[in-house]
Amino acid sequence: MKIRKLGTVDCDIVETNPVVWQGRLLRFEYIRWKSANEHYYANYTGKSYFRFVDHLTGEIVTPPFGAGLHLGNAFVHGDTMVVTAAEDWGKSRFYQLESKDLVHWSEPRVILEGAGWEGYNTSVCQAGDRFIMTFELGAPRELVNVAFTMLFAESTDLVHWTMLPDKSFFKDIYTGGPMLRWFDGVFYFFYLAGDYQPGFQELVARSTDLLHWENSPQNPVMTFDEDDRKLYGPFTPSLQKRITEAVDINVSDMDMCDYDGKLRISYSWGNQRGTEFLAIAEADTTEKEFCQSFFGSH
Repeated sequence: MKIRKLGTVDCDIVETNPVVWQGRLLRFEYIRWKSANEHYYANYTGKSYFRFVDHLTGEIVTPPFGAGLHLGNAFVHGDTMVVTAAEDWGKSRFYQLESKDLVHWSEPRVILEGAGWEGYNTSVCQAGDRFIMTFELGAPRELVNVAFTMLFAESTDLVHWTMLPDKSFFKDIYTGGPMLRWFDGVFYFFYLAGDYQPGFQELVARSTDLLHWENSPQNPVMTFDEDDRKLYGPFTPSLQKRITEAVDINVSDMDMCDYDGKLRISYSWGNQRGTEFLAIAEADTTEKEFCQSFFGSH
């Protein structure tokens, strides 16, 4: 399935996902503040936060929200926007908040936590009459084995979550940046894998039970190349210089949605050591066709 890389849209942003909200294509963005020396270049607040922007123009369309939370992910269900997030990098709690207008948000509440948990990314999908969330842990060893490992929780009401203790994704290798989808009884798990030599790429695996996984024979889904550096929209000279001179050994944190007859994609590229850029892409297909195309018959 041919993916067209449209170009880089911003710097210092990694965890994002496009969504369709009330007929408009938006992009959820996590605006980092990890420390005074490590944050989004235009974040002057002293805290991390979330926002929504127009996916194609980059126009900021919401006030900042979720201040102090990290590594968020957005999921649309009917008239409600649901955001799941980590307490902080490597902390033990996962939170959820909701909105019906993207301005007024519920108070963040803890939905999952565990002793010794080191939490990171989340991704949510609907699977028939239930919702499944994958969540990323770096510890404890008895759950994770090789960090990082993706575990799973389920909900029937998109409010209360229960961990599925016997389900996991590839505990024997490093995985990151999860995106979970479900079609026709099959889960499709898109993830980052690799090493600093020769680099990191997006792969996909499938499962019917969230425990036994089959990697696609057509992997990788996406890899790094010079098209990552294309500029989509205006940049200041200093930001253009950063993009031109950056080391690119990584394509990660891919996410997607259907809109206006195309598959809309966001992803990150960079050196996988903190110098990272946000880019967008598209394909002439649907989410379902895209997922199934990596496995032939299903």
